[in-house]
Amino acid sequence: MLRNGVSVDSYSALFALKASSRLSDPSTVCQLHAHLCKNGLNSHLYVGTALLGSYVYSSLDAAVHLFDEMPERNVVTWNTMITAYSKSGKVERAREVFDFMLTRDLSSWSAMIAGYMDNGNYSQGLALFRQMVSHEMLMPDEMSLMTLLSECTRRGLAGLLGKSIHAYVQKNGWPLNVALGTALVDMYTKSGFLQYAMQIFKTMKERNVMTWSAMICGLALHGYGHRALSMFEKMKEANVQPNEITFTGILNACKYTGLVDLGRKNFISMIADYGLEPRIQHYGCMVDLLGRAGLLDEAYEFIETMKLEPNIVVWSSFLAACKTHGRFDMVDRALKPVMLLAKPDRDGGVYTLISDLYALRSKWEDVEQMRKSMLKDNVKKVGGSSFIHMIQPIAIT
Repeated sequence: MLRNGVSVDSYSALFALKASSRLSDPSTVCQLHAHLCKNGLNSHLYVGTALLGSYVYSSLDAAVHLFDEMPERNVVTWNTMITAYSKSGKVERAREVFDFMLTRDLSSWSAMIAGYMDNGNYSQGLALFRQMVSHEMLMPDEMSLMTLLSECTRRGLAGLLGKSIHAYVQKNGWPLNVALGTALVDMYTKSGFLQYAMQIFKTMKERNVMTWSAMICGLALHGYGHRALSMFEKMKEANVQPNEITFTGILNACKYTGLVDLGRKNFISMIADYGLEPRIQHYGCMVDLLGRAGLLDEAYEFIETMKLEPNIVVWSSFLAACKTHGRFDMVDRALKPVMLLAKPDRDGGVYTLISDLYALRSKWEDVEQMRKSMLKDNVKKVGGSSFIHMIQPIAIT
C-alpha cells in the first residue's frame, strides 16, 4: 500500500498495529510507531490506544513511556495499562492505575480482578469482585465470570472462590448456558466436587462435546472409571461427536479400572471411527494401561510403533510398570531413552526410580554412580505434599 503511494489513515493503522501485536516483535512496533509519528497519527486517540496495546506484548517500558505522553486517554487506554502491569507481575502498579481512574467500566474491574488472580493474589481478587457487585452495583458479564471460573479451575480454588461465584450465578438468575455450565462442570470435576458437577450437568438444557468431556474426564480422574464409561455411552446416544479430550478421559477410565480390551478397542475406535489422530497423552494412557496389567512386552512393542516420539512420561510409565511387576529384563531397553530425555532440574523422580531399579537388581555400582550423578547435577526429588485452604468461602451477594 505504501509503495503504491496510498496514504495511511487511522483505519489502516489500527489493523497494522493489531497485526504487529500478534508478532510480538518490538522492532516492528517501533517502526510502525515512527511511521505514525511522521504522518501525525500518533496523537489520534484510537491509534494511540492500539499502539499502546501493541507495546504491551513487546515492551512494558515503551508502553509506560507512551502512556505518560498521551495527550488524551479513554477507558480502554487505562484498562490496557492495567493488563500490561499485571502481565509483567507488577500487580501493585496495576492497582495504582486502577485506583487513579475517574471512570471505570466492567472491563476495568475484570482486568484488575484477572491481574490479581494471575499473580496469585486470590483474596484481593475476590474482595475486588465483591466490591464490584455490591458497592459499585455492576453486573458482571459472562466473560468476566468465565475468567474467574477458569482461574479457580487452574488454581484449585473451587472451594474457596468457585462456590461463591456459583452461588452468585444462582442468586441472580443467570441462565446456565453451555459456556457457563461447562466452565462450572470443569471447575468442580477437576477440584474433586463431583456431586456438584453432576448436579449442574443434569440441569443443563444444552450440552456440547466439552461439557460431556469435562464430566467424563473428571469421573475418570477421581477413580470412577465405570461411571465415566457409562457417561460415554450416553454421550454417543445423544449423538455428540467425541473429540481428543473425550478419549483421554475414556482411556484413563479404562486404565484405572483395568479394562485392557476395552482400552484397546477405544484407542482403535478413536482413529478408525472418528478420524482422530492420537496425541502423546493417548499413547501415554495406553502404555500405562498395558503396564499396569503386566503386559510389558506389548507395552514395549506399542512404544516402538508409536507415530509420535515417546516422551519422558511414556518411558517413565513403562519403567514404573517394570518395577511393579519385577520385569527387570525389560528395564535396560528403556534406560537409555529415559536418560536422554530426563532433565536434572525437573525429573528428579525419574533418577530415583532408575536408582531403585538398579538396587532391586543388586547393581550397587550403578546405584552409587547414579547417586553421584544426582549430587553432581543437583538433582532433587521433590517430596510429596498436601495442602488445604484454611479460609472459609466468602458469600457474594
